[in-house]
Amino acid sequence: MTTARHADPDQPTSHSTAGGPGRHVAGATPGAHVADSGPATDGALTHRQIVTILIALMSGMFLAALDQTIVATSIRTIADDLKGLDHQAWATTAYLITSTIVTPLYGKLGDIYGRKKLFVTAISIFVVGSVLCTLSTSMTELAFFRAVQGLGAGGLFSLALAIIGDVVPPRERAKYQGYFLAVFGTSSVLGPVIGGFFAGRDTLFGITGWHWVFLVNVPVGILALGLVTKTLHLHHRRLDHRIDWLGAALLSVSLVPLLLVAEQGREWGWTSTNAVVCYVIGVVAAVAFFWQESRMGDEAILPMAMFRNRTVGISSVASVVIGVAMFGGLAALPLYLQIVRGATPTEAGLLLLPLTLGIMAGSITSGQIISRTGRYRIFPVTGAVLLTLSLFAFHYVAFDTPLWQTMVVMVFFGLGLGFNFQPLTLAVQNAVPPQQIGVATSTATFTRQIGGTIGTAVFLTILFSLAPDKIAAAFQRFAPTPDFQAALRDPANAAFAQQLQQSQGGGTAAASGVLQDSSFLSSLDPRLAKPFLVGFSEAMDVVFLVGSAVMVLAIVVLALLPQVELRRGSAYSERSAGATAPEDAPATAPAS
Repeated sequence: MTTARHADPDQPTSHSTAGGPGRHVAGATPGAHVADSGPATDGALTHRQIVTILIALMSGMFLAALDQTIVATSIRTIADDLKGLDHQAWATTAYLITSTIVTPLYGKLGDIYGRKKLFVTAISIFVVGSVLCTLSTSMTELAFFRAVQGLGAGGLFSLALAIIGDVVPPRERAKYQGYFLAVFGTSSVLGPVIGGFFAGRDTLFGITGWHWVFLVNVPVGILALGLVTKTLHLHHRRLDHRIDWLGAALLSVSLVPLLLVAEQGREWGWTSTNAVVCYVIGVVAAVAFFWQESRMGDEAILPMAMFRNRTVGISSVASVVIGVAMFGGLAALPLYLQIVRGATPTEAGLLLLPLTLGIMAGSITSGQIISRTGRYRIFPVTGAVLLTLSLFAFHYVAFDTPLWQTMVVMVFFGLGLGFNFQPLTLAVQNAVPPQQIGVATSTATFTRQIGGTIGTAVFLTILFSLAPDKIAAAFQRFAPTPDFQAALRDPANAAFAQQLQQSQGGGTAAASGVLQDSSFLSSLDPRLAKPFLVGFSEAMDVVFLVGSAVMVLAIVVLALLPQVELRRGSAYSERSAGATAPEDAPATAPAS
């Protein structure tokens, strides 16, 4: 029996034509017209039309990327001012939790209501969250308002990638990732400089300097909204789908308690009543979530049938594992540069440029080769090996290791990330039918964010759990040395010497103090600061070592990733062609 097929969602159109009636472009809504931007030899969108769409998408992605780089290099200053350096992980994990949870919802809602509407909504929520962050008076409040930001951020990346997946064929998609890399690279350069400028100022126009780290998102967000409204012309006809609200709720209930115990476990005790309650709630909710997703079938926010596709399943597992190690390393590096090496937020951001260059080089190289050959499998595997070796090399970085050596490792760490960013998303998009590209893209983003959320919470917990003992042990080694004793007798250090003598715990008490506010280290006598720096460095060594061990698992998983030929048609053109078929074909993923 022939069934009615819904019109394709979010198909790019323009309401004007050049020199007469607009010509029909494959992939546009039947009967709609697209501005004549030059001949399209294969009936697909022209380069000019795609670039017009990219302008709007890049404005939203620039907003999210700029925020990440600004906050990453200024969080130490913010946490010191709010007296909660040891709780700074919550400002990051709260953001990651909410952005992770809503990512699959954006994919489903975009299919129903249109991706442009959702993209505008995501930008608006992100701007509101940014304003709220400026009102924070404690790390708890900042974490809550960062969670609001995350509600918007979850849609910025996933919706942009889904739209590109719709309009650009997998084989050609790599050619356009250079534009996104330019945005990422620009934000990586500007973010640390802007964040360092604001974080380094006591006040600016009567407002504490670091508050501008979030306020700067407001004009950028308004500009992004203007660009999206003007250049992103997507025609949408609503699809009749149910929204899996129960699945979204169960996903939240399963993630939050487990991440809560990851953050608070060292204070509660890993087998305490609070921890056990979190374990039980998280596991029960996770079981209920998988039951709900199986029951909802294709209407689920994470359709379980999709994961039976070998490419999707393996890519998803690999993304989780890579996300754990990747975000753990990215969270620890700025802290090493600022706390151990004494870099300002601005300097720390600039010192991370080799990492950015590595990411850009890896992404551009892999993109160009994939575009020419159609083969992508080698890049995630090679990238995983580079990430493993880089994290293992970071584990040997000491408090006095020459910076150029650390920066060399950053380049290879960046290359590993660049080899994994686009190819894994591309593999998932290519492995599913065109009708599922929105959900598939959000799934790829979701799994990476799940890993990132877990990695950030767990690795920063490891760092701040080990730091007091490592610092105390360093005090025992260095306190008896002539240099340390001479520094204690120096009248210029009398205040610190008195404080150290009065503290009952000696090095342990001093370590607890530095976890609350590390800003005094920059003005402390280097001879007295040495135990703190050595202790922090040794604690970070463990973080990087654990990260490298996790990446070994990623190598094993990625070795199983199949090579599937990349399609040459865009999702829109394939869906448009399918619409002419006499009967609907079942939406099943191609065999891997």
